[in-house]
Amino acid sequence: MIKHFLNLEWKQYFRSSYWQKSLALNILLVFFALYFVVMFLGLGFGLLFILKKTFPDEDPFVIANGFLFYWIIADVMIRFFLQKLPVMSVKPLLTLPIKRSTIVHYVLGKSALSFFNFLPLFAIIPFSIMLIGDGYASSKILPWMFALILVVLIINFLNFIIEALSSKTDLPFLPLMVFVGVLYGLEYFEIVSMTSLVGNAFIGIANNPILIVLPLAILALCYGYNYRVLREKLFLDSSLQSKVTEVKAADLSWTNRFGDIAPFMQLDLKLIWRNKRTKSSAFIMVIGLLYGLFFYTQPIYRDSLYAASFVGVFSTGIFLINFGQFIPAWDSGYYKMLMSQNIKYEQYLRSKFVLMMLSVVIMFVLGIPYLYFGWKILMMHFAAAIYNIGVNSHIMLYGGSFNRKKIDLNQRAAFNYQGTGAVQWIIGLPIMLIPLIIFSIANFFVGFEVGVAVLIGIGVTGIVLHKKLMKFITKRYSDSKYKMIDAFSQDN
Repeated sequence: MIKHFLNLEWKQYFRSSYWQKSLALNILLVFFALYFVVMFLGLGFGLLFILKKTFPDEDPFVIANGFLFYWIIADVMIRFFLQKLPVMSVKPLLTLPIKRSTIVHYVLGKSALSFFNFLPLFAIIPFSIMLIGDGYASSKILPWMFALILVVLIINFLNFIIEALSSKTDLPFLPLMVFVGVLYGLEYFEIVSMTSLVGNAFIGIANNPILIVLPLAILALCYGYNYRVLREKLFLDSSLQSKVTEVKAADLSWTNRFGDIAPFMQLDLKLIWRNKRTKSSAFIMVIGLLYGLFFYTQPIYRDSLYAASFVGVFSTGIFLINFGQFIPAWDSGYYKMLMSQNIKYEQYLRSKFVLMMLSVVIMFVLGIPYLYFGWKILMMHFAAAIYNIGVNSHIMLYGGSFNRKKIDLNQRAAFNYQGTGAVQWIIGLPIMLIPLIIFSIANFFVGFEVGVAVLIGIGVTGIVLHKKLMKFITKRYSDSKYKMIDAFSQDN
């Protein structure tokens, strides 16, 4: 049966129309995968020499175990943000004489084959080989290595438990923050030395291999919990139940002053406020507003105008970046219906532009208190805001014409990469790097004032050419209209 499941998923993946349209993304993902594999291999083979050079008077094996706590914390956080439980289309299978337990075991077993589980092995196994080659007893290192592999699998299933808890709250990363914060707080405030506790635990397994039954038992508990939760949800009628929610109405009459684009703006604002996924784009504006405090409170960054150019673009354009990169995928659920209406495409796109422009203006105004760190910081933010309106907003709209992945607005809000394609990864380069490069060159060869003036000048040029740019972008969307309708009609 497992072989049959694999065959079905193989056909579903390669027969999907998106497979041929995402060839560039697949190549990019393979490149990044190979890059990280090489990096972890280098770490695995070189870590022993690094530890010997950094701590010449201490046992490198003991030092390595002292860092395992931070590795576990980092792995849990990275998996929460990036790794998702593998899924399969189970509705057709539920009407067939197939055991639910078989389906659940397959899904959980598939998660164990995740790239996130294989990647640490490229560091763990070479480092273990280097330790044995350096004279450490294999009877000591091998149980330690298998214990680390078990911990990788424990983190894999623990991540799904944390995600299940996070889906029940409007603050999806709260359970993770509590979990990681408590552990780190115990270490930071010296209540419990987590580094020593975790390090001694692994050293204990190395010295007494019988203790490896402890991580085995924890792994079995995590697997069992995930199995029970998924099996309880695997019913055909559970997918037929409708969720009744209270719609929160708001007075959006102020948008009427924008004329013929007001209905589209109201639609976007309601979409943002009523869905978890889009709501995070609004809440993350708080992070963008406070982003400068991480830099400007440190003298090394406060005096760096290059850092100010980056912070300015990111802080004033945080909503533009997070919301704009998924235009028009936000409307993918009803995009076919929207395109069948007697509306002008330019009105639809112009409403997105006005929304992004307003967000940039609001973020700049709210960021005026950064004047406390110097007038150059405020001028940099102003130049970045003009650049975001005149250039980055148009880049975002143009990049959206290449979006071909449907977005499920009901999925969890923060750090959800469902619907993310090659466009989102590639478009980040010109958005963030180009203004930094332009300012850096002008500032280095001429001066700060010229660097700011160049950014403002480019932004103003984009604003002046707005109508021509919108006609060009609208034509691009019109040419891609039916391709997007076809792509949004399919499950990713």
